[in-house]
Amino acid sequence: MLERRERLKLEDGRELRLLSALEVLEARREAEGLARGEAEAALCANACLLARALERGGQPVFADGGAALAGLSAREIGALAGRWAAFDRAENPSPEDGEERLEGLKKAWSTRPMSAFAGVCSNALARFRRRSGPNR
Repeated sequence: MLERRERLKLEDGRELRLLSALEVLEARREAEGLARGEAEAALCANACLLARALERGGQPVFADGGAALAGLSAREIGALAGRWAAFDRAENPSPEDGEERLEGLKKAWSTRPMSAFAGVCSNALARFRRRSGPNR
């Protein structure tokens, strides 16, 4: 069985760690308390998630979502949350991710490499008389 990574090292020495389901729920609940309207919900949710996932030397960089909002720009929060989400998808694939992957493989197989050579073969074979079939 493949070994699951628990942490993703960032270029600046910080790390993003995978969160348990409980930690994700706690982050959502904290974000609901911070956000004042739907426009702020995503930013607050990402900040609260990063407060739990972002560490340096095994210790949280931020005490809570409010501290993450104060210490990071909106762009940084978005970029780090995006990296965490990609890391989480890679290490914790869901059935939906599997379907997407399967559909991609199906699509790749439907365009076979031989279709590119179909014209070449038919042009070469056109010079020879058919030996079988209805119009021989």
